[in-house]
Amino acid sequence: MDEGRQELWLSLLSLLIISINAVMFWRRGGRDARWSLRLLLMGLMLCFLLSPGSVLVLLLSVCCSVVHFSAGKEEVLLPAQGRAVLITGCDSGFGLNLAKMLAMAGMKVYAGVLDGSGPGAEELRTISSSQLTVLQFDITDLNQTYEAHQLIKSQIGETGLWGLVNNAGVLGYTCDGEILPMRILRKIIEVNFISGVDVTRVFLPMIRQAKGRIVTVSSLAGEVPFPGFAAYGASKAALTLYFGVMRQELARWGVKVAIIQPGGFKTSNQEQWAKIQKEIFSTLPPEVTGAYGEEYICSMQHRLSNMTAHACTNFAPVLHAIKHALLSETPRPFYHPGPTAWAFPFMHRFCPTWLFDIIFPHMLYQIDYFNIWIESLKGHSSINQVFTWNITSFFHNVASM
Repeated sequence: MDEGRQELWLSLLSLLIISINAVMFWRRGGRDARWSLRLLLMGLMLCFLLSPGSVLVLLLSVCCSVVHFSAGKEEVLLPAQGRAVLITGCDSGFGLNLAKMLAMAGMKVYAGVLDGSGPGAEELRTISSSQLTVLQFDITDLNQTYEAHQLIKSQIGETGLWGLVNNAGVLGYTCDGEILPMRILRKIIEVNFISGVDVTRVFLPMIRQAKGRIVTVSSLAGEVPFPGFAAYGASKAALTLYFGVMRQELARWGVKVAIIQPGGFKTSNQEQWAKIQKEIFSTLPPEVTGAYGEEYICSMQHRLSNMTAHACTNFAPVLHAIKHALLSETPRPFYHPGPTAWAFPFMHRFCPTWLFDIIFPHMLYQIDYFNIWIESLKGHSSINQVFTWNITSFFHNVASM
């Protein structure tokens, strides 16, 4: 067999092995499904671009097989018993369900709630478990942070705090950056970023003592610019960057830091729209109100409802990601649970900016909201000119591609 035919058969064999691995990964779904696509593309590129070194391609495909079968084994997590974790924001959503799950797994859970007499706190108290302690904990109140620290330290002693889950956060409301009241912007930054840093700094000596974990729940909005989420996205971007740096700085003490960036889950952390709308109209300069139009401002309450109508209510992917970050011997620095957690960042990174800016808002807010927006622009020549310019630019760019 001549050299050319030998290389061809080796390339085909390599592609076959990688394709079989890709199919097996795809059947597992989730994160492994994305790896299946990467393996297949890698095999195609190597077979066509590295034909002189087909033996290397074959070796790579064999390595992929080894990775596949080793990944098939379920990872054994560290024992939950004897480890304590503090979770903030347990009134509802991720925090509420995570506190229940970790307590059932055997961890000593300190569940911080903003409303000590609220339904979330009462639901947690109904769990008859010595492993679960409900704390009145407003993370913006430094006195309450120190009180929680003293209580936890008195109960766990020299063992140290194994885990801190920075989950508490607030959305404020989806609103254009120019329209959003500064009071809400400051509150969002305070709750989502500054207070999370405060809590971490207070509990860090106990975490260092245990060589434990810091898990921070960030957001997809901290990586992708979502229209209407300027303040929220900025707070989560700051959170992600801060704890990314902390991951490097705390590694010398064996403290591991993980960031969770969920995508497409339905939570209830926004304020009542009626109060915000009244505040907007009372504080917004008349020229700004006139530029946007009252109809547009009033329609903003439909933004979040349109988005969350298709959001996932099954928190299991997020809960399992946090549990893995807390109890895995080798936690990942980033977790991206959720149906859109990888798709939107991928689109943002690789889609041309001019195209992303045009199509992304429509994907978020549905066509009915878009029609309301168009109607609100009628009679405002300056905004109409901007809109016409965007559409003209769109077709111009498409024609010049």
